[in-house]
Amino acid sequence: MPRIAYVNGRYVRHADAVVHVEDRGYQLADGVYEVCEIAKGFIVDEKGHLDRLGRSLSELRMAWPLERQALELIMREVIRRNHVHNGMVYLQVTRGVSPRDHAFPTKPVRPALVVTAKRMDPRAAAKKADKGMAVITVPENRWERVDIKTIGLLPNVLARQAAVDAGAQEAWFVDPDGTVKEGASTNAWIVTNDGSLVTRPADFGILRGITRATVLKVAAELGLKVEERRFSVEEAQTAREAFVTSATSLVTPVVSIDGKAVANGHPGSIARSLREAFFAIAEKSPTC
Repeated sequence: MPRIAYVNGRYVRHADAVVHVEDRGYQLADGVYEVCEIAKGFIVDEKGHLDRLGRSLSELRMAWPLERQALELIMREVIRRNHVHNGMVYLQVTRGVSPRDHAFPTKPVRPALVVTAKRMDPRAAAKKADKGMAVITVPENRWERVDIKTIGLLPNVLARQAAVDAGAQEAWFVDPDGTVKEGASTNAWIVTNDGSLVTRPADFGILRGITRATVLKVAAELGLKVEERRFSVEEAQTAREAFVTSATSLVTPVVSIDGKAVANGHPGSIARSLREAFFAIAEKSPTC
C-alpha cells in the first residue's frame, strides 16, 4: 500500500507529493516544522508540539495555514491512511508561494502545509538506546534564533554529516567558551557524579525541546535533582552519564564524546530509568 501525504488541501501519493517551484520554503527556507512521535496508537506530546509550532509561526510573523483543530484532524487522517501505529508524523508550514524576493510578499499569500507520516520499528530505537551513541563536538555556527524550529537546517546537516564521517551518531554544537549548546537534532544532558541532571537553560540559545520538557517532568516524578545551567565539553566527558533527548530518540544514552568514553563507556542507569518512565508521564493523544 503506497504512502499518503497531505499537500495544500489534498491527500496524494507520497511519490507524487510536490510543492510549487516558488514556494518560499523551497527557495528561501522560509518555514517551520514539527515532528511528533506516534507510539502504540498515540501521538506523544501533541499539545506541546502544536504550541511550539504556534510560537515558531508567530516569531516569523506567519499565519497558521488553517485552524488548529483542523490541523489536528489532518494529522490523524494522514496517520490513518498510512496505517501508522508506531512511527512519526511530520508537519511543515511555509510562508507560501510568491515570486522570489527576500522580503515578505506584498500581496496576501496563503501559507503552505505539508503533513507526512511513516512507520518506525520501536525495537530499533530500543536497541540503539541499549547500545548508546557516540557524539562529536563542532563549533557553533548557527544564527542566534535557534529557539525557532525553522526548516533552515544546513548547519545541522553539516554537523550530523561530520558525525557520520567520524563514525558517530550525533554532533553537539559548542560555544566559543567551550560550553555545550545542543545536538544537531537533540537536546544535550549530563548526569553529575552526585546524580544531578544538567541541561542548558531553554532560552534563545537552544531549541525548547518538547521531549526535554517531558523529561524534566519525569525527573521530578523520579525525585531527581535538575540543574538548568551551562556545562563544558570537559565536564561532559568526565560526567557520570550523558544522554540526548528528542521526539524521535526519546532518551538515548551518550557513551563517548569526541572519542573519549563517558564513565565506563556503557549506557547509564539514570538515562535508562528516564526512558523507561517516559511514556507514563508524557501526554498521549489517540490517533483516532
